[in-house]
Amino acid sequence: MGTPLGDFIRFKRDSTQPESLGLPARRHRRAPGLRRQDLAARAGISVEYLTRIEQGRDRNPSAAVVNALADALGLALSERNHLRYLAKLTGSTCSADLRPAPPPRHVREPVLRTVRLLEPGIAIVTNRLGDVLARTSGFEAIIGGTGLLEADRPNLTRYVFTDPRARTFFADWDDIADEQAFDLWLAPSVENSEWLTAELSPIAGPDFTRRLKRHAVPERATLRLDHPAGYRLRLLRETLELPADAQQLVVFHAADEPTAQAVERLRRPLRSIS
Repeated sequence: MGTPLGDFIRFKRDSTQPESLGLPARRHRRAPGLRRQDLAARAGISVEYLTRIEQGRDRNPSAAVVNALADALGLALSERNHLRYLAKLTGSTCSADLRPAPPPRHVREPVLRTVRLLEPGIAIVTNRLGDVLARTSGFEAIIGGTGLLEADRPNLTRYVFTDPRARTFFADWDDIADEQAFDLWLAPSVENSEWLTAELSPIAGPDFTRRLKRHAVPERATLRLDHPAGYRLRLLRETLELPADAQQLVVFHAADEPTAQAVERLRRPLRSIS
């Protein structure tokens, strides 16, 4: 059985062209990307050892080996950090007795007061599993009619992969799906991420499982939304980590004047109700 570390190394090897690393192109190859023996040679390890890591038969490579593989693959800084994280995750869970359990949803009162101070702006408190734990009225205004908040316990990851409306609402659905799948690896514990993946995999299908195994580090560019009311919104995101709570406070800002005007129009119905 494979491991997250092995899956990531194999994916990066398959998606790396030899020419990009200064190696000669090899024609008439059945498999894409970099050959296992080429990567092993660049990292200074045996092909057999690399095979064991990729197949999950060796779950505890040393830090030196992990760094050598990162160098050999020419990984960017964010990818290197993720590789180290997966090495730690894989090594620490190889003999763990994992009993998936729902993650905690409590938001501390000081955090809730901070959210209220951000009114009428657009902000949410979430976690790496995608749970929407607290929100401002501004967030409710731009999400209204999309279906996300219809659930008793709104979860962005579940919404993205299981609600057809998400593919229309998110103009760059593929990028958002990559973000949500990647964030599961950063969940506060393996038990928490497994709780959600066990629930999602049967209903989300290959769009979810393929991304989960690919470990593509997302760029988190400008968020583009096609609101049901007919507005195209472009939002910048600022994320403040709350490490003690394993949560994040995400604040959204209009990226341009048309978006600011559209957000103001979307807020008006809420004001009339209040």
